[in-house]
Parts: sequence; C-alpha cells; structure tokens
Amino acid sequence: MDLRNAGVTNTQVLSAIERIPREAFVEDSFLDQAYANQALPIACGQTISQPLVVGLMTQALELHDRHKVLEVGTGSGYQAAVLSRFSRRVYTIERHQDLLEEAERRFESLRLRNITTLYGDGYKGWPAQAPFDRILVTAAARIVPRELVEQLSENGGVMILPVGDLAGADQEVLRVRKEGKNFTTERLFPVRFVPLVQGMPGGQRN
Repeated sequence: MDLRNAGVTNTQVLSAIERIPREAFVEDSFLDQAYANQALPIACGQTISQPLVVGLMTQALELHDRHKVLEVGTGSGYQAAVLSRFSRRVYTIERHQDLLEEAERRFESLRLRNITTLYGDGYKGWPAQAPFDRILVTAAARIVPRELVEQLSENGGVMILPVGDLAGADQEVLRVRKEGKNFTTERLFPVRFVPLVQGMPGGQRN
C-alpha cells in the first residue's frame, strides 16, 4: 500500500515485489530493515535500491511477458529477480565478481530460471544478445551511454536509467525511447544512485 500510495500503480509490478523476498537479498546485519523503504548497503560499496525506486523504475519500463530485458548492474540481484517475474528473459551484467556469484546463488535458491548473468563491463552492454526490448541501468551515468542506446530495439525499445552528477547530488531517472535510429528522452523523477563505472575492477578487461 505504501508503494501504491507513492505512485507505483502497475499491478504486475506490485505483485512481483510482493512475491520476491527482499530479505534474501540483503546483508544479515540489515535483515531487520529488509522491508523498510530505503536503500541498504551491500558488498563492494554498492547498495540495494529502496523498494519505491525499484517499483517506479520497473513500472517506467512498460514491460510485458514477451520482452527481452538487459539489466546493467546486477548488485544483490533483487532488481533482476523482480524483472524476471514478468519478462521473457532477463540478461544482467555485473562488474564485481563476488556480487555476481552471490546473486547467482540467490537466483538458484529462488528457482528463477529465466535470468542469464555476465561478469563484465556494463558500459559495453551485451552486444552478443542485442537487441533488447528493454534496458534498465541501476547505476548513474554522466550521460546516456551510446553503446546501450545502440543495443535497444529499433521498434519501440525503452531504456530507464539515472543520469547526472556521479556524486549523487543531482541525478534524475530518464526514459529513453527508440524508434529506428532515433531516440528521445523524458525526465521522470530525482534519485540518488552509485555511479556507473566504466571498465573492470583492478583494470581487468572483460
């Protein structure tokens, strides 16, 4: 009801959030806050987004069950788990191997069989699996990454991502719509996300 009152009105999104146990995706020390409407820290200096932001960003994707979705920034795996409940297949990329392996264990324990993972640089997207009907970026970029726009379907592809100051002071979620080779952007709401980092930890290359 809190999410509905705050603007998450899509019943499929609300149902997916209700069905995914958020306590399975938070650190043990924060279990008592698993259902609080706030972001929580996870390993590698990352966060699990607050449920309201997950709901609003998922709703903004305008998903249906035939869509092929790319998520950039697996993190705890919570957002991918929500997406998996009502999209055909979710492809998710994470640059921190420890986070990715833990997320994979969670997907397996919850029997989420339509999620495919990749250890790699999210800025590059996943060209081998493109095009994607929908792309969701869970870290803030300075500008809309050209590589990700190129991997959007030219037949009404939609990307949702936070853009702005990487320190988090001035970020907003944008919706990118692509038709043919052209795309438009729409401002949705202010947020505060960790930065979308280009490259791999320790200078590794994927």
